Amino acid sequence: MSFALSAPVKATSFVLAAPDRIVVELPQVEFAAESADAGQAKRRHAAAASGGLVASYRFGLFAPGKSRIVIDLTAPARVLRAASVADRSGTHLIVALAKSDRAAFLAAARRDQQVAEADRPASAPLQAAAANGLPIVVVDPGHGGIDSGAMVHGLVEKNIVFAFARELADKLRASGHYKVIMTRDSDVFVALGERVKIARDAGASLFVSIHADTISDAASVSGATVYTCSEHASDAEAARTAEKENQADAAAGVESKDDDSGVSDILFDLTRQETRTYSHVFARTLVNYWQVAARLNKNPERSAGFRVLKAPDVPSVLIELGYLSNASDGAALTSSKWRGATTDKVARAIDAFFTAKGVLPEKAAAAAPPAGPLDPTPTAAIK
Repeated sequence: MSFALSAPVKATSFVLAAPDRIVVELPQVEFAAESADAGQAKRRHAAAASGGLVASYRFGLFAPGKSRIVIDLTAPARVLRAASVADRSGTHLIVALAKSDRAAFLAAARRDQQVAEADRPASAPLQAAAANGLPIVVVDPGHGGIDSGAMVHGLVEKNIVFAFARELADKLRASGHYKVIMTRDSDVFVALGERVKIARDAGASLFVSIHADTISDAASVSGATVYTCSEHASDAEAARTAEKENQADAAAGVESKDDDSGVSDILFDLTRQETRTYSHVFARTLVNYWQVAARLNKNPERSAGFRVLKAPDVPSVLIELGYLSNASDGAALTSSKWRGATTDKVARAIDAFFTAKGVLPEKAAAAAPPAGPLDPTPTAAIK
C-alpha cells in the first residue's frame, strides 16, 4: 500500500485481533478528501497489491497530534515495512504486508495490546461542575476523527451529527437552564467507554447521543428513531443498529472495554432500573416533540445494548436522526432549516423532561406539545 505525502513522517504499527487489523500510527496529518469512486478504486488496488490481505482501510485524526490508518485484514498478516520513502515521483508512505500464521499473529496482538492501551486518548477535559445547581446535559456527537461513521453519496455521518450536536448545545446553553458538555468539540475520535465516563464523571443528569443511520438495501426506510439501552433488543433492526454503533472503537483500532466498576448488588440494580425508567420517559417525550417538526421512523422508540448508553446512573438516549441511504432524509440532514427546527424540538423536549421532574419552572416548557406522563415508580430526584 502506498500513500502520497507532502513531507516525510515517522510511522509505527501494531496489530489487533478480533477483528484482525493493522494500525499504522502517524503524527497529525491532513488527509486529502477523496470521492467514493476514487476511494473504492484505491481499496481494490491496495487489496490486489497486498496479495489479497487487505479487506478495507480507513484513515483520519485519532487524537490531537496523532493520526491513524486502520487496515482490516482478510487473513493474519505482519508488517514488513511502514515508512516514508522519497524518490523522483515524490514522497510516499509505504505499508508492506506479508502473510502470517494465526498463532504468530495472536502472539503479536497480545504483545501490541499494551501499546494500544497506552495510546488510548485521554478523556476530554471537563469544565468545573456548575456551582448554581444547574442540571448537567452531555451532548454526544457520534463517531469522529478516524471513525467517520456511515458514508453515503458524499454524506458523512460524523460531520452531520457534529453540526446537529453543536447547534443543540448552543441552544441549551443560551436558555440558561443547563450546564452543557460535549463529548467532542472537534473532528477527533473519542472511545465509547470514554464518552460514558465523561457523563458519569460530570455527574450528568441526561446524556443525548446523536447519530445517523443507513441501510444499503432499503432506501425507502426513513425517519428518526430514539433508542434506549436494554440487554435484549426490541427488534432485529434495533439489534443491527446497536451492533453497528458498537463497532466504533474497532473502526479506530481501539480495544473496547466495558466499565465493570459498578458493584452488582441490590442498590446498584435499583439505580440502573431507575435510570432506565427515566431514559424511557425522556425517549417518549422526545418522540412527542420530534413528530411536530420532522419525520419519525414507523417504529420510533426502540432499545438495544448500545455501549454508549450503559451508564447505570445517567438517563441516556441515542437519536438516529434519519437514514443517509434515503434521499429525502439525506436532503433534510444537510439542511440548516431542518436542523434548526429539529434542534428546537429536542431542546424543548429536554425542557419538558426536567420541568416534569420539578427541576425547571413550569414556564420553561410552555407552548410545547404534551409529553407522555412520567412513570410514578422512580422516587429519586434527577441530579
